[in-house]
Amino acid sequence: MTTATLRRSYRSSLILDLRGSTDAPETVIDKLKDILKSIDCKVNEVENLGQKEFSRAVDRKFVSGLYVQFHYEGPITAPTAFREKLRLDRTIDRIMTQVIR
Repeated sequence: MTTATLRRSYRSSLILDLRGSTDAPETVIDKLKDILKSIDCKVNEVENLGQKEFSRAVDRKFVSGLYVQFHYEGPITAPTAFREKLRLDRTIDRIMTQVIR
């Protein structure tokens, strides 16, 4: 098997910073789904967990964020490619990706 044919299931949890954005949260989530599809991933489920306050805020002006989880299947390079595509996006505050077995 080559690296391109190996596929796994992933769960990516993101915290979105929508303070400076004029887009609705659903629009930002749809853009993220399109990014996942562009790197050859099949999005199975999207969970909007809502706005939650941080237990320890690093920035006094950013005390809560929108939590979103994506469940998807993709090649083994998908988490790295997803993180790289979002690296310069200011609406993304944190990304954590887990492999689902």
